[in-house]
Amino acid sequence: MSTKNLTLYDTDFYAWANEQAALLRAGRLSELDIENVAEEVESMARCERRELVSRLTVLLVHLLKWRFQSALRGRSWKLTIEHQRMEVENHLSENPSLKSQLSDIMARAYGLARIEAERETHLPRQTFPPSTPFSFDEAMNPDFWPD
Repeated sequence: MSTKNLTLYDTDFYAWANEQAALLRAGRLSELDIENVAEEVESMARCERRELVSRLTVLLVHLLKWRFQSALRGRSWKLTIEHQRMEVENHLSENPSLKSQLSDIMARAYGLARIEAERETHLPRQTFPPSTPFSFDEAMNPDFWPD
């Protein structure tokens, strides 16, 4: 891209974002940078999905550790599981439309969790089932502690 075709979006995102917000608030919709605004809104949605995958990954890692390293169970793991359950619940209450994607999100989170569990436990990856041994409802159930 040549420097003469650079826009405020390209050169100063902060200023661009504030300008777009001001245009929206003023109702000056015809002046909006529609393509880039749409791209940023889509990016925000992807961030919300990634956040849910990330929270579920941490939860699933700790549930795997709880199941496969029972001798090492401790308060820290218990608190992490409880904390992540609350964070996932809060995230879904703020983004309820993500519930329709839970199957795919759980599969993605478990793929990441399996790798992370291998890294943290030093157990071979084959130790952990190839697909999640926990349903979403089990993982979120405060009374569920895998044995």
